[in-house]
Amino acid sequence: MRVNDDKEKQAVEKRFLKKRVVICIIITLVIFSGFVCKLFVWQIVEGREYAKLADTSTAYTVTTDATRGEILDCNGVGLAVNRTGYQIVLDKLYIDPEKLDQTILSLISLMEKRDEKWIDNLPIKINSNGEFKFKKNMRSEIKTLKSKDYLDLKASDNAKTCIKLLIERYDIDTKKIKNKEDLRNLLSVRYNMQRMWYSNTNPYIFAKGISPDMLAIVSENMQSVSGVEIQTYLTRYNPDGKIAPHILGALGSITQEEYEKKTKQGKDYGFNDSIGKFGLELAYEDELKGVGGERIVQKNSDGKVTKVVESVNAKPGNTLYLTIDSRLQKVANEALETQVKAARAFGKGEAYYKGKGQGEDCETGAVVMLDVRDFSVLAASSYPTYNINKYSKYGDYYVNLAEDENAPMYNRAFVGSFAPGSVFKPCVAAAALQENIIDEGTFITCTKNYDYYPTNPVACMGTHGSIGLRTAITKSCNYFFAETGRRLGIDTMYLYAEKFGLGEKTGLEIEESNGTLAGRDSKIWQDGNTVQAAIGQSDNTFTPVQLATYTATIANNGTRLRTHIVKEIKDYKKTKTVYKYDTKNPEAVDTSGVSKYNLAVVQSCMRNVAASPEGTAYSVFGNYATSVAAKTGTAENAGSDHTVFICYAPFDKPEVAVAVVLEHGAHGKYSMNVAKSLLDEYFKKDKKKSD
Repeated sequence: MRVNDDKEKQAVEKRFLKKRVVICIIITLVIFSGFVCKLFVWQIVEGREYAKLADTSTAYTVTTDATRGEILDCNGVGLAVNRTGYQIVLDKLYIDPEKLDQTILSLISLMEKRDEKWIDNLPIKINSNGEFKFKKNMRSEIKTLKSKDYLDLKASDNAKTCIKLLIERYDIDTKKIKNKEDLRNLLSVRYNMQRMWYSNTNPYIFAKGISPDMLAIVSENMQSVSGVEIQTYLTRYNPDGKIAPHILGALGSITQEEYEKKTKQGKDYGFNDSIGKFGLELAYEDELKGVGGERIVQKNSDGKVTKVVESVNAKPGNTLYLTIDSRLQKVANEALETQVKAARAFGKGEAYYKGKGQGEDCETGAVVMLDVRDFSVLAASSYPTYNINKYSKYGDYYVNLAEDENAPMYNRAFVGSFAPGSVFKPCVAAAALQENIIDEGTFITCTKNYDYYPTNPVACMGTHGSIGLRTAITKSCNYFFAETGRRLGIDTMYLYAEKFGLGEKTGLEIEESNGTLAGRDSKIWQDGNTVQAAIGQSDNTFTPVQLATYTATIANNGTRLRTHIVKEIKDYKKTKTVYKYDTKNPEAVDTSGVSKYNLAVVQSCMRNVAASPEGTAYSVFGNYATSVAAKTGTAENAGSDHTVFICYAPFDKPEVAVAVVLEHGAHGKYSMNVAKSLLDEYFKKDKKKSD
């Protein structure tokens, strides 16, 4: 009985399934029929209307620039800001292609009559014989012109061949060109338009930074020419171009390589964009640039623009607040220049009587001041310096900078690496105390010439006799530290130096050097080299910012914090904080490994350098209103000796640390005077706050 029931149940299910299949087929046919009918209406009934609409309307999406974020000092003073400039733009959406060449020549004629510059990157000139020749010092541009991306020529092909191929490439009617100069200039613009991907969605910038007079002339003469536009744009400007060019950096036109790299990273860049090339402009490019907007431009079949719609608004970049105090920075710049010149003038006078090596070759130097409480950079100056506003325009000014033997563009404060001389001795003292190599009661007899290693003798500036640590640092006795260094050994010496931040990057947000640590970074080492390393010679070379960090670490009882230059990042309107350095909980990098007691001994010795009549810094800081702990240094070099000076103040409750290097300064008072000028300004300012 149960078997029959199961069969009947299965039969019912089969009939139900068949009905469902039939219903699904009917529904599918109805839907499909609807689509067929709609397609018939679109293609047959309304086809002509849609075809007409397609023929008469084309839309292009054009990217609009974002406002670049600004760079301010710790008090909100503008260091790199935006100001309005004017540029001439050729917009393909509006321009008549048959009139393009004549339009370009007309613009060039107007510009040259007023001696205004237009963008000219073609590395070819016309010589006095009327021949096309490559320009000198433009090897990179010549290589690009001949590359497969453009003319695909051999390296040996001449400028005349390039001109011939450019004429063919751009289909130039030479019969309509008056002379070779016009031809060369026209080809320059057309070539650059290709390089900048001139298109309906990418207008070409013909000239930037035009004067108000030129603005009026172009407006008057080109008003009937479609496609030529005068546009405003925000250009980078440094209110004081010399204040901190090495730190702030500069913008430049984006290269093909940079464009491809940024595109791969998903960043929004155009071929006409500027991009940070070095310094903070490079390091914080992503924060500063912002995000471009979009506008949709619609044209009809006649090529006329019928509608423009802003579809996406541009988002401005963020604003950087630095730890730099512009007042202190200016003092650092002025003090460096003054003392370098003073050292050189004094050296020339002394050299007349004593011979060379008196500072007559002092041309360069650097200084860094840090806040001991969080290791923020308050000032960092490199001399000689330059004007970043003029640098950004390239031309003769840039060429002169590049050819200057004193390398003004070289950031000596962060990248320059110099032998420290005797300012290295506090590190050796701290390590030797901690390793129980010496103590406060250890005495070594200085007989002037230390010759434990005959191949590496060390000469002392005096004959000090039996001498302890305090006097050895106060008088800067080479003999004492050569023997202490020998006992300590190079391996232990450089391990402590690392912890103090020497031979280590400090954590700065922009480019800095590692420096060189003797023993660790030396390719060849002999035992006798250790005594030279202990007095700050041998292979030891450190950057001024490392020396300032080392000094601040001593002042901070052995805790080394991350040295930094960015205080805060806000949105462009300065209403929202994106990032802020936590000064209450600064970022610790390492500890010196030296006990508080042993560090106190070293600190007391450094105080004696400035406060004791026997101290090497007493002449400048003996009667200074604020208590200073210091160490002087002289490093042997070809030519006059380098002078180095480190200090921190106040001694009892440190606030600032300073490191100064004067290359070939010879006499320590000049490097000390740089530090004194900064301390004068800092504590004067500090006093004003308390008042």
